[in-house]
Amino acid sequence: METSVSTPSFPRLNEPAPAFEAPTTVGSKKLIDYAGKWLVLFSHPADFTPVCTTEFIGFAKKHAAFQEMNTELLGLSIESHYSHIAWIRNIKEKFGVEIPFPIIADLKMDVARAYGMIHPGAADTSAVRATFIIDPQGIMKAMVYYPMCNGRSIDEIFRLVNALQTSDSNKVATPEGWQPGDKVIVPPPATTETAEARVNEDYECTDWYFCKKVV
Repeated sequence: METSVSTPSFPRLNEPAPAFEAPTTVGSKKLIDYAGKWLVLFSHPADFTPVCTTEFIGFAKKHAAFQEMNTELLGLSIESHYSHIAWIRNIKEKFGVEIPFPIIADLKMDVARAYGMIHPGAADTSAVRATFIIDPQGIMKAMVYYPMCNGRSIDEIFRLVNALQTSDSNKVATPEGWQPGDKVIVPPPATTETAEARVNEDYECTDWYFCKKVV
């Protein structure tokens, strides 16, 4: 007899992000509260742990820069808001850093399960280091997972948000390691006629399929 294996539900790129309503350190928050803004929703395994503390300090220091890009931050772990509040106060006392964004208290793991933050191979009761970038229309644009033992690069997440916004507003792609001010990649032509014309257009072309421009 074959044994059926249930496949966990995960959000998918370019589809609506799972809706949620959850208690946070600043009161209840819903996904719809962030309509019109970009949202970086990120989970961490546990409060009062060294790697997570470094990540939260990193996000806090970059918070104002994210907001300048119309982007809000929202943390999450499977702990109570009392634990979150105590940890926030501890970070301020011991490291001199204020955490300016809310943290979801996901004790029932509703949000964690909806977003695929629980990976049994890592832990059954803790969320892995998952990061989700959601656009102003509530569409999932990027997902990044890190293991328990390695902290994220906040600069890379910031760079990715910037790249996504540039791609959305200019209908272009960005190359490896792209930074603001770098040239972007023009989508390849889809017909032989436009491919022939492409090399004569005002782009920096290596070949018909590989052209860059400044935005």
